[in-house]
Amino acid sequence: MSDTRHERPGVYSAYDASAVVSAGAAPKSIGVAAKAAGGTVGAAVTLTGYAAGVRAFGEDTEAGMSTILKLLFQNGASSVTAVRVADEGTLADYEAAFTVLGGQDVQVVACDSGEVSVHQALRSAVESCSAVRRERIAVVGGSGETAAELVNHAGKLNSERMVLVGPDTLDGAGGALPGVFAAAAVAGVIAAGKDPAVPLNGAELRGLGGLAAAYSDNEIDLLVRGGVTPLESESGVVAPVRGITTRTTTGGAADATWRELTTILIVDDIIPAVRSALRSKFARTKNTARNRGAIRSQVIVELEKKVAAEIIDSYGEVTAVADPDDPTVCLVEFSFAVAHGLNQIYLTVHITV
Repeated sequence: MSDTRHERPGVYSAYDASAVVSAGAAPKSIGVAAKAAGGTVGAAVTLTGYAAGVRAFGEDTEAGMSTILKLLFQNGASSVTAVRVADEGTLADYEAAFTVLGGQDVQVVACDSGEVSVHQALRSAVESCSAVRRERIAVVGGSGETAAELVNHAGKLNSERMVLVGPDTLDGAGGALPGVFAAAAVAGVIAAGKDPAVPLNGAELRGLGGLAAAYSDNEIDLLVRGGVTPLESESGVVAPVRGITTRTTTGGAADATWRELTTILIVDDIIPAVRSALRSKFARTKNTARNRGAIRSQVIVELEKKVAAEIIDSYGEVTAVADPDDPTVCLVEFSFAVAHGLNQIYLTVHITV
C-alpha cells in the first residue's frame, strides 16, 4: 500500500490483498481429523475460516491440518469441526479422533491419512453414526497409488458412505501433494452442494495446482467401475470426472446400485427431512387413526417438495399403521425413485449426401 500523500484537494485511495480464506455458505458441516503443528490432541474445535484454523492449530511446515483447512474453505466449507491427531499417527490415534467426531454435528468427514487401515476405521465410524440418525459420508485419498492400486484400495472399503479420490495432486508451486488433499477439496465441494441430485462431474476444485498423473480413458473406466472418483485437469482447472462411492459389490457380487455418489446424498437428504418434519409436528400426540392419517399426509407433503425440487423422480404408496406388537408405535412406510445426474449424451447423426 502506497504511503504517498499529496497537497492537492481530492479523494485518494489505496488497497492491499491477503490470502485470508473465509467461510462459504455450505449447507453441510465438515469434520476433519489430522495432525497439526499446534492445538490440543483430541479436542474438537469448530472453525468458520482459515485464519481461525491457523490460530487454533498453527500453520504447517509440511502439508497437514492447516493445508486441509485451507482447501476446505477455498472450496466452499462454511463450518469445520477439526480434531488434532497425535503426532505418532497410529491407528489408535485416528480411531480416537473419529470417536470425537462421532459426537459432532457433521455430514462430511475427511482426514490426512492415506492408509487403508485408517480408512477402514473411518468407514466403521461413519457407518455407525449413520445407523443412529447422524448420517454422514467420508472423503479420503491415497498417496502415490496407481489407478490399479486405487481400485484395490476402494475394494477394501466397499461402502456407499466412502468416497476415494485419485490421483495425487500438485500445490500452487508445483510441489507434490498426496491424494488426501485432493480429497479435502472434494469434501468442500460436496459440503457446499445445495442440491444432492446434481452430480459432482466437472465441479472446479480450487487451491490445487494440478495433478501428479493424467488418466487415460481406459484408466478412467477402470477407476469408475472400481469405485474411485477420478480427477482430471483441463486448462489448469482440476475437477472430478465423476462422483463415485467405493460400494461396488454386495455379498461378493458386482452391484452398481450405490455407485453414484448422488444416490447416497439424496437418501441422506430425504430421510432426515421426513424425520425432522415428523419430529417437530408429532412430538406429543396420540397413536390414533386420525393422527396416523396426519402423519401420512405430512410424509406426502415432504416427498412432494422433493419431487418439485427434482431431487426424486417419484414416490410410491405411503402407509402409516399401528404396530400390532406395540400400540404406541406408528409404522410409516414409503418408497421413492432418486433423480439421476446426467453423465453422458449420445448423438446419432443421419447424413444425407
